[in-house]
Amino acid sequence: MEGRVPEDLVVVVDADGAITVWSDGARHLLGYEPAELLGKPVTDLLAARLPESTRRHAADGRRWAGEVALRHRNGNHVVVRLQGTPLADAGGGRHWLVTGTVPVYPAAPAEPGTTLPLWDLTLAQLPVPVAVYDRDARLVAANEIMTEVMGRSAEDMKGLTLWEIEPNPPFDEYDRLQREVLRTGEMIFHEEHAQAPGQTRPHAWSMFLSPLKDETGAVHGMSATVFDTTEQYWARRRLAVLNDASLRIGSTLDVTRTAEEMAEVAVTGGFADFVTVDLLESVALGDEPGPLPPDTPVTVRRTAQLSVLRGCPESVVASGETTRYPVGTLPLRILDAGRGVRHRPGDPELQEWLKSSPARAETVSRYLIHSVMMVPLRARGVTLGLVHFLRHRTPEWFSEDDLLLAEEIVARAAVSVDNARRYTRESRTALALQRSLLPERPPELAAMDVAYRYLPTGAGADIGGDWFDVIPLSGARVALVVGDVVGHGIQASATMGRLRTAVRTLADVDLAPDELLTQLDDLVIRLDREEGPEVRGAQEASGQVGATCLYAVYDPVSRRCTMARAGHPAPALVTPGGGVRFLDLPAGPPLGLGGLPFEASEVQLEENSLLALYTDGLIEAPDHDIEVGIGLLHRALSTPGGTLDETCDRVLRTVLTGRPEDDIVLMLARTAALDAAKVHTWQLPPEPAAVARARKMAGEQLAEWGLTEVEFATELIVSELVTNALRYGGAPIELRLIRDSTLICEVSDGSNTAPHLRRARVFDEGGRGLLLVAQLAERWGSRQTATGKTIWAEQPLPAGV
Repeated sequence: MEGRVPEDLVVVVDADGAITVWSDGARHLLGYEPAELLGKPVTDLLAARLPESTRRHAADGRRWAGEVALRHRNGNHVVVRLQGTPLADAGGGRHWLVTGTVPVYPAAPAEPGTTLPLWDLTLAQLPVPVAVYDRDARLVAANEIMTEVMGRSAEDMKGLTLWEIEPNPPFDEYDRLQREVLRTGEMIFHEEHAQAPGQTRPHAWSMFLSPLKDETGAVHGMSATVFDTTEQYWARRRLAVLNDASLRIGSTLDVTRTAEEMAEVAVTGGFADFVTVDLLESVALGDEPGPLPPDTPVTVRRTAQLSVLRGCPESVVASGETTRYPVGTLPLRILDAGRGVRHRPGDPELQEWLKSSPARAETVSRYLIHSVMMVPLRARGVTLGLVHFLRHRTPEWFSEDDLLLAEEIVARAAVSVDNARRYTRESRTALALQRSLLPERPPELAAMDVAYRYLPTGAGADIGGDWFDVIPLSGARVALVVGDVVGHGIQASATMGRLRTAVRTLADVDLAPDELLTQLDDLVIRLDREEGPEVRGAQEASGQVGATCLYAVYDPVSRRCTMARAGHPAPALVTPGGGVRFLDLPAGPPLGLGGLPFEASEVQLEENSLLALYTDGLIEAPDHDIEVGIGLLHRALSTPGGTLDETCDRVLRTVLTGRPEDDIVLMLARTAALDAAKVHTWQLPPEPAAVARARKMAGEQLAEWGLTEVEFATELIVSELVTNALRYGGAPIELRLIRDSTLICEVSDGSNTAPHLRRARVFDEGGRGLLLVAQLAERWGSRQTATGKTIWAEQPLPAGV
């Protein structure tokens, strides 16, 4: 028979079961010499017990047959098909003639020069579980490792399907997969996770279900090969946790949220049952952490904690509370060492830490916490805090691999925590800087009432360069300013502060709005040249300092408002009757471009008109166009009633449909008209006698207002200013007195020559007029007008007036 050994196995066994004949075929197959086995019990060769049917037939003296596992000389097992025939001898006893052949499997390879016994030895001794099934999915053969996995002998399972062997999950699913392989002739790979008896964690098995085909491609059966992939499975689990940590930790620049994300990764990923994150108090507040002081307790803040149990009942410290690590305790030693450790409750070091807090010891006992890891949170060589990992539901202790994984997770989280801390500190610094550069409260003005709202991006998370200002000017006038510097952060806030200071300085010079924006444009260009993109960093894609600005000047005497804008949104005007319109002002280029002119526009306002000035963050949003924002602002301003503060809040509620992505400034100004009885104007002829006449008229008007206490000083000021207008100016000459919160004296002439205060020498005949004015007045100055200039001086009103 093709495929057999050169000589069949032939053995004769006497009535006592001893070997009396040992053929060369038996010697070749099992490796034993006849002298080694003659007279020895044949049972010494059996690798497993004979099947029940064989033992029964042998006991009855009948012929028997079956596949038997025999032990090779080298210790391996050989599957042989044996036949036993009873032989009677002269003494009445019974001998047995046993012959055997190596079984031939149709699917086995039969390459030239190979023998089937080697193939059978391979299957039997393969170090992985293997089973073979016929066309009906019934077990044909299984090697020894497979029988150990199945928990039953091959003889007991032979001829049965998996469903008949074990009609419970997951064997019912295996049976379905086997029949799928037999039906389609395609291999199926399947993974199964199950917890074996006595094991503390699930095992993983990878199964290859392969069809057995002949040379025509017909399926005669199938094989099942099983691999224990438990270690690979847990390695993938650890890698998945690490990958999850990379994706989920650090999604925001918030210290607390970053710590919470680390706890979520560890608990939801099945790595730990309870996690706490304690940050040094300085880190939790966003400050720069310093080196840990030696022999000093450390105060930490419980920033995050998460448990598989609802409400974190294992915690003895609530989130947000502070606690202390005493000197010499385990957490403090870990912080000093900078390396993570793992402990079980019986470890002396951990017991010492538990004894320092009865509540902590009671929690460990109540929830049967059996494994603890503590890993320091360190980034860029600085200690930020300590992370605790605990297990009480998971039966397995933390392993050395788990400690390495925890250190990797914490290391990645530490960088995110440190980034969030740095960002928090920078944002707080920028916010403090910006707040210090913005007005604390609107000034009290006779010309108008003002209310405003400032909203930094994300409630202070990303400080920008928006600013606003209300500047009292000479002649009871008021300047309103709203601006926006491109970019965010400290650099934008610093640039905003410089521009706001420049606007105030230029406003004191009483420049017209268009001239002021021209000077401000030159300043922005100089800032860009002085700093350059390498100083500012990558704030703006263009690499330039950019800003927009709206500057308006309102005169309560004439009720005229002169405005100019540099790339800024147009203001809205609400008339006393409730009508709303957006003023059509020349747009002008943004500040910093240079070479392009700005144009001012003048609007006559009724008393109790409402001006709304704002930055583009109010009307621009990712979820709608700017036209939609303007429409919302129009609707909010059209709603009548309420104070200015109530109107500000109503506008923000109506216009803001979501979280703003840019800083927002909204400033509302309700205009007033100065009572005509508080303003008096005289036209003076260009002759020396006009000086005395001006003094007389001013004195009479002060007497009418009840301001005789300041009459002498006012007459001197009027005399000096009118004299200067006659000497150095020209027609038309005008004197105006305004009684506001101060007494204002103004003299206008037709000359553009600006006055200069100088120190007169002893023998100089002139040069003392403006010096005298400066000594008598609280403030004085000059401004250019359309017909010349105006010199003004302010005096405080007497007490009680």
